[in-house]
Amino acid sequence: MTGASEVARPQDDGGDTVERIGIIGVGEIGRAIVVGLCDGVEEPPEVFLSPRGARTAAELSQRYPTVQVCADNQDVLDRSTVVIIAVRPQDRTEALAGLRVRSDCVVVSLLAGTGIGELRQALGTDAPLVRAIPLPAVRERRSVTVTYPSHPVVDALFDRLGGALPVADEAALNVFSALTGTVTAHLQYLVTLTEWAARHGVPAEAADRYVRGLFQGVERALGDGTRSLRQLAGDHETPGGLNERIRTTWFDAANSEALTTALDALLADLR
Repeated sequence: MTGASEVARPQDDGGDTVERIGIIGVGEIGRAIVVGLCDGVEEPPEVFLSPRGARTAAELSQRYPTVQVCADNQDVLDRSTVVIIAVRPQDRTEALAGLRVRSDCVVVSLLAGTGIGELRQALGTDAPLVRAIPLPAVRERRSVTVTYPSHPVVDALFDRLGGALPVADEAALNVFSALTGTVTAHLQYLVTLTEWAARHGVPAEAADRYVRGLFQGVERALGDGTRSLRQLAGDHETPGGLNERIRTTWFDAANSEALTTALDALLADLR
């Protein structure tokens, strides 16, 4: 029940496919994708947004001439050649209920923990389905996006947003999905550092500024793909020095095992 005969794939006057990207669910990631595709781009694609998240959708349509807000989710599907489902997992049933997907429309799911088989059953379609894990940095076109299965249209789309990283199967994709759950823990680590400094008499604003600068420098080092992460760690450490002391006394075997256990539990839930 795809309804493929009801809506033809949009084409230009020469018969070539026109790139039309639909986004169902315009939250933080949906917004980041739109900005990455359109901001400062000479020939941005046409983008069709679902009406939910009306304030964000309206702001994006006013900001970019090629972005339009649709009447409903079915309207997004009918107008698009590629549709990105970016709703929260708990909103999936409501957002996808009754939708008719053309067999020539590529569907990209950002739903964590929802497998392709489950999504295909929910949509009742034989259209190509791809899972992806874009991060907010697609806004600046500098985020690697994991995809499965590899699809030329989808991989090309995310190549424009910082790079596509196709993986071999859904098991691998779930591992990457679990890794995304570590971001706020990293930020909380930085919060802990600034609060520690404040307790020792450093003004909170000064501590915040210094910690940001300290780790922005590390971020630049991460851009050097010629060195492994372990090599980078070694290059930032002097034997018997300050960094080695904190790594070996705080990030010890027990600490590492606790993190591994937490990741294993998260991965089990995603499966």
